[in-house]
Amino acid sequence: MLSPVRKLPLKAPEQTDGPRGSGPPGRRSRRWWLPLLAAALLLTVLASLAIGAGDVPLGRVLPGVLSPDDDSRAELIVHELRLPRTLLGLAVGTALGLAGAVMQALTRNPLAEPGLLGVNGGAALAVVVVIGAFRVDDALVYVWAAFIGAAGAAALVYMIGARGRGGASPARLVLAGAAVNAVFAALTAGLMLLSPQSFNSFRFWQVGSLGGREISVFVRLLPFVVAGIALALLLARPLNALAMGDDAGRALGSRPGRTRALGALAIVILCGSATAAAGPIVFLGLAVPFIVRTMVGPDQRLVLPYSLLLAPVLLLGADVIGRVITPGELETGIVTAFLGAPLFALMVRRGRMRDL
Repeated sequence: MLSPVRKLPLKAPEQTDGPRGSGPPGRRSRRWWLPLLAAALLLTVLASLAIGAGDVPLGRVLPGVLSPDDDSRAELIVHELRLPRTLLGLAVGTALGLAGAVMQALTRNPLAEPGLLGVNGGAALAVVVVIGAFRVDDALVYVWAAFIGAAGAAALVYMIGARGRGGASPARLVLAGAAVNAVFAALTAGLMLLSPQSFNSFRFWQVGSLGGREISVFVRLLPFVVAGIALALLLARPLNALAMGDDAGRALGSRPGRTRALGALAIVILCGSATAAAGPIVFLGLAVPFIVRTMVGPDQRLVLPYSLLLAPVLLLGADVIGRVITPGELETGIVTAFLGAPLFALMVRRGRMRDL
């Protein structure tokens, strides 16, 4: 006589707390990342205010930020030079990190990045054209020019990548972005060579730098950055629905067309303001979302706010490294490119990127 088959209760697989399993990190590990990133951001800000050509004691940092004494050289250095640089690094890092995360979620391509897809290059070219044609020196004018250049570059890359069979696949978008970015870089360099004196003060800007900026630059760009951040964070749930496909997203009440349009607007605002302030800094928008997804998984409700915290940590850290690694000063864009290029090569070689 056959014994009856015993039915076992169904149990959902448990999530692992680390990268050993194939699933996303567990909730226990996710809880620790937020305070760790917040502490890292605080330490990086203190390092940016204290470390440089002339180190400032930590006891002088807070008075230098709040109420500097005119007789204290250390406090004046903090207030006049390093505070604007640090605030700008916070704004630019946040903007580029969020722009990279939104771009990767929209294209469902872990290799998408504002610098690689030509968005930063288009913004930089537009700023250089405005400088050469109108001889202006106004951060607000640069922002609007950068917006136009970033939007035009994004549209051009998409049109090139979408032509032919298969549409705008991730690989085709990367190739189209690389080609467009090379053209924009050549045009920018050519325009600067036509009138070296006009662009003499912007050579460091072209490389990507946080130095030499006044506090007024940060104040003028802050409303644009805040608007871009708010718009990007509001898109977390629609981006999660978009990751399941257009049909599934519509079934969940999402509107894929509106999500793509608002996401593109957030990318243009964030990239335009960041590029106008600090120049075309590359690889930050690529590295930050990649690192964050290895920590918390692909949920955009976590990826976007964690990218907001991690990106300024990396940018300000690169800026501090650039100050102390050489007797002079190495520009921030050079340091981020030096650190980001090996990561990009590792991502392509191993192919161990989380699905979006």
